Amino acid sequence: MKATPTSAAAKLKMMKASMRCLVLGLMSLIPVIGVGYAVFALWYSFSARQQERNFWNPAKPPRIIGLVCATLGALVWGAVDTIVIFNAFNH
Repeated sequence: MKATPTSAAAKLKMMKASMRCLVLGLMSLIPVIGVGYAVFALWYSFSARQQERNFWNPAKPPRIIGLVCATLGALVWGAVDTIVIFNAFNH
């Protein structure tokens, strides 16, 4: 069975989304501005996850690492940013 160009393109798109998730997930660990990167990493992870239902993703481990980093970055820096902004307006 020969792969069609559309399935090859879809696989490449899925793998690129997985790698972008990893890079953005790691960037989400940057203080203060990491929340924005985390949102995009979560978006790319969701996009790659949708394609994983149809294709095997060799970049699944990096996607999962990026997802974990993005979640951690969003929670930690979102809370820190909220506390800093709250304290700035109340003092």
